[in-house]
Amino acid sequence: MATARFEEIVEDFDFIDEWEDRYRYVIDLGKKMPPLSEGQKIPATKVEGCASQVWIVPEIEGEGATAHIGFQGESDAMIVWGLIAVLHALYDGLTPEEALKVDAQAEMGRLGLDQHLSSQRSNGLRAMIQRIRQISNALL
Repeated sequence: MATARFEEIVEDFDFIDEWEDRYRYVIDLGKKMPPLSEGQKIPATKVEGCASQVWIVPEIEGEGATAHIGFQGESDAMIVWGLIAVLHALYDGLTPEEALKVDAQAEMGRLGLDQHLSSQRSNGLRAMIQRIRQISNALL
């Protein structure tokens, strides 16, 4: 299950042949995300397990199982900020149950990112996905 916005990214990737251009596209997605305030960059929102600095701040609409998940995020590495934007597109607006059904590794694999990220970046991506799953689980 993927959102319409994520499907747009998949379609865009299909039209971009060179990996350098795909990286640029992902970085551009990150640049479009609003930066977090300094008050949001706190230990509670920091994602551990990433080589770069990463913060994910949940934005939940509603309560419990019927809530809709959203989040803002930021990283000190531009490619990682772009990955946050891709994850935002993948999960934004889903209920916790829907979010937990998302096979994020498989969805990211549709972009080929699993084969083109360094092992450190892949570990960081898994840590970000795990954080989103924790947020979803906490709502249920």
